Amino acid sequence: MRTRNDIGEDRRVVMAAILIMVTFNSLFLSLNGMFMLVNPLTWYELVPGVTDTGFFNQHFIRDIGIVQLFLGIAFVIGLFWPERRIGLWAGATLWLIAHAVFHLWEVAVGICAPSVIPRDFPAVTLPALIGIALTLWAIGRARAGRAAFT
Repeated sequence: MRTRNDIGEDRRVVMAAILIMVTFNSLFLSLNGMFMLVNPLTWYELVPGVTDTGFFNQHFIRDIGIVQLFLGIAFVIGLFWPERRIGLWAGATLWLIAHAVFHLWEVAVGICAPSVIPRDFPAVTLPALIGIALTLWAIGRARAGRAAFT
């Protein structure tokens, strides 16, 4: 039989995992967005595979940098504003999912080789998967009628 200590420990582990995932998405997306905005040419040259997708386009990179920055901020705000969490995280996650699906579609139709999937995973697919997990967790918390981190 599970004790209160077991349940409390399980809850601490879950909360730590949630905090790690929010921190990853918040920092990665915000910092990547800032990098794209501040120095698009260096970003273009340094990020693996980007130069294979077409010519340098400062405007386009900065456009996506703005999106990345706002997605990171949405995860941060959702962490501290539970009443808005589902909307913020779901909205950000929908964009991340669309981005990941687009990368997979490029492989499926032969634009890119399958070798790009593991290369792109940390920066493209992982944030989407984290967003899905966080959004589902937030929905579960809301359905249970509990405020987060209480």
